[in-house]
Amino acid sequence: MHYLQQIGFVVLLLAASWLFAKKLGKIRRNILLGKDENLTDNPAKRWKNLLLLALGQKKMFKNPLVAVMHLIIYVGFIIINLEVLEIVLDGLLGTHRLFLPLLGDLYNWLINGFEFLAVGVIFVCIIFLSRRNIIKLKRFISKDLNGWPRSDANYILFTEIILMSLFLTMNATDQVLQANGNEHYHNTGNFFFSSLLMPLFSGMSDGSLTAIERTGWWLHITGIFIFLNYLPYSKHLHILLAFPNAYYARLEPNGKMKNMPAVQNEVLYAMQPETAPTDAPPPAHFGAKDVFELSWKNLLDAYSCTECGRCTAACPANITGKLLSPRKIMMATRDRLEEVGKNINQNKQFTADNKSLLHDYISVEELRACTTCNACVDACPVSISPLDIIIELRRSLIMEESNAPQEWNGTFSNIENNFAPWKFSPDDRDKWAVEMNR
Repeated sequence: MHYLQQIGFVVLLLAASWLFAKKLGKIRRNILLGKDENLTDNPAKRWKNLLLLALGQKKMFKNPLVAVMHLIIYVGFIIINLEVLEIVLDGLLGTHRLFLPLLGDLYNWLINGFEFLAVGVIFVCIIFLSRRNIIKLKRFISKDLNGWPRSDANYILFTEIILMSLFLTMNATDQVLQANGNEHYHNTGNFFFSSLLMPLFSGMSDGSLTAIERTGWWLHITGIFIFLNYLPYSKHLHILLAFPNAYYARLEPNGKMKNMPAVQNEVLYAMQPETAPTDAPPPAHFGAKDVFELSWKNLLDAYSCTECGRCTAACPANITGKLLSPRKIMMATRDRLEEVGKNINQNKQFTADNKSLLHDYISVEELRACTTCNACVDACPVSISPLDIIIELRRSLIMEESNAPQEWNGTFSNIENNFAPWKFSPDDRDKWAVEMNR
C-alpha cells in the first residue's frame, strides 16, 4: 500500500508537470507570433525594474492598505511553496516531514511562519471577495468582466482559502497524533494556529486522525497541482509573467512614441530623391490590424494583464463615459491571440479565419476615444502598455484604411500640404508678425 501511494503520487506529479509545461509552451509560441523587438539594453535598469515592480510591487503602494493585503497573498504564495517542496519530496520518497531532522528547531519556526501567512491569506482573500461581491467596487463590476473573467477571480480566491485551510487542518491532526504518541508522527513542537484547532479533533481514534491528516495532505497537494494547471488559463498567469514583463518593459519615458521607419524613409526620399534606393520594396503595411503585426512585447503584455482595472479607472476617456477601456483592450488582445493559437493547434499553421483584432475584437469607436495621455500606462502595476496597442491599431486604421473622422482628415491634409495643422501656407505663416510691426 505504501508503494502504491508513492507510485500514485509520481503519476500525479508527472501528469501535472507535463500538462503545465505543454500549455506554457503554447503560450510562448503565441507570444513569439509577434514581430521581433530588441528589449535587452541597459540590463542593470531592467533588473531594477524586475525587483521593484514585479517582486517589490512598487506601483501597488500608491494605495498602501490594498498593497499590504496583496503583498500578504503574494508572499504567502511564494514562501509557502517551501512547504510544498517538502510535501513533494515526502510524496516521492515515502517520508513524512522530511525537513524536520535536517532543520531541527528551525523547522518549528518555519512552519509557524507559514501558518501566520496562511491565516493572513485566508483573511485577505475574504476581504477581496467582499470587495468584489458585496461592496462591488466600480472597477470590479464593469461590463469588461462580464462572464468568465468575474468568475475567474472568485475561483482563485476560494481556492486559496481552501488550500490554506487544508494546510492548517493537516497540521492540527498531525499535532494530535504526536500528542497521542503515534510512532509515524514525530514531535515538531506546537504550531500556534493549528494548535487552536486541535480541540476539534480530540477524542478521535488514531485511525480517524490519520485518515483526516492523509486526506488533507492529498487534497492539499492535488489542489496545488490543479491550481498550477489552472494558472495558464487564468488572469492569474501574471503571477509568473509579471517578472519577464517587468524586465522587458520599455525604458523610454512615457509618452515617447516610436516613429515608423518606413514612413520616415518615404518623407526623406521625397525631400532628397537622390537618397532613394532603386530596388527598395514598398512597406508591407502600416501599424497593426491583427496580433501578428504587434510586437512580441505587446503580446506578452496581453498575457500578463491582471485585469485589475487600474488602467481603466485612470483613463479620462472612460471616466467621461466613452467606450474606451484600456483593460478591455488587453483582454481582447489576449482573446484574439488565444483564438489564433487554437487555429494553429487545429491546422498546424494559421489558416485565415476572416477575423482580425481590429474591428472584430476592438472597435473604431474605442480607438478614437484615446487621447494618448499615458494614464493607463502609468497606472499599471506590472508595466503593461495598452497605449502601444491602441497606437498601432489606429495607425492601421488611418494609414491602411483611410478611416478617420473628417476633422482629423483636415488636419492631416494641412500637415501634408502646409507642414502645420493650420490652413495657412508656409509663406503666409509669419504675416501676423509683419502686421504687428506696422
